[in-house]
Amino acid sequence: MMLERGVEVDHTTLYRWIQQYAPEIEKRLRYYWKPDMGYSWRVDETYVKVKGKWTYLYRAVDSRGHTVDFFLSATRNFKAAKHFLGKALKSMKSWDHPSSINTDKSPTYGIDIERLKKEGKCPEYMNHHQVKYLSNSIESDHGKFKRLIKPTLGFKSMKTAYKVLKEVEVMYV
Repeated sequence: MMLERGVEVDHTTLYRWIQQYAPEIEKRLRYYWKPDMGYSWRVDETYVKVKGKWTYLYRAVDSRGHTVDFFLSATRNFKAAKHFLGKALKSMKSWDHPSSINTDKSPTYGIDIERLKKEGKCPEYMNHHQVKYLSNSIESDHGKFKRLIKPTLGFKSMKTAYKVLKEVEVMYV
């Protein structure tokens, strides 16, 4: 579009624009894409390269495939999973919490959901399911996500990775 108007823009310029404006776009659109979340979430993690090392990208999508939240962590453990679930639940209004969360067979999620229930951050009525076929939607979503990220050949910092991943999530909405 810019080239048609006689303005040449390098790919690094576009990359810098994404880093600069992604947080602002996400902040302004957050109101519009949170209210129609479903009552069932699918939660999973995948790998992303940052500084030449694999980091973990935790993601939650609702039953309709809309992104609920994501979290980038250097570790895959109880603390990271609990932080992610707490962050995702905190971003929603109390009446909009899911009635069920489906995860893979990782034991961290079940323990963390129970901990969040005891702390009062998670509703008592919420069920935790570990059904493999229910995770197919988020597993296939990881493929689309990685296809967009692959041309970057990894990220140079966690901050840059977070900004770009935020823009990719906004783009999906």
